[in-house]
Amino acid sequence: MLFKRTLITLSAFAALASAFPAMAGDADFTLVNRTGYAIREVYIAPSKSAKWGNDRLGDGTLANARQRLFKFSDKSSCKQDLQVVFDDDGSEVVWEGFDLCEINKITLKYNRSTKEVSADSE
Repeated sequence: MLFKRTLITLSAFAALASAFPAMAGDADFTLVNRTGYAIREVYIAPSKSAKWGNDRLGDGTLANARQRLFKFSDKSSCKQDLQVVFDDDGSEVVWEGFDLCEINKITLKYNRSTKEVSADSE
């Protein structure tokens, strides 16, 4: 009987927890690379900041059509820009104005011939 009551309580708690959106400042997100090129470095900085900080990707690359979860909890500034460095030619490209406190997934797109950047977010 105790086991059944505990299971019901845990189920109710899980349902309640999933009913609320992520708390502000919980800025973890999944980055999906749909640029057509492997990404060697990823930088995240408050929008319009002059400093990018450290590479968040670390060792290796993020191949085209692949994704990676980025842990990010800058609660003081939800609006962030992303900069990537491509592996094949070292070019740097910037996407601006992501509200990481509201977004869970960002799909980056890039047209190298026109230099046009775009992104889908969820």
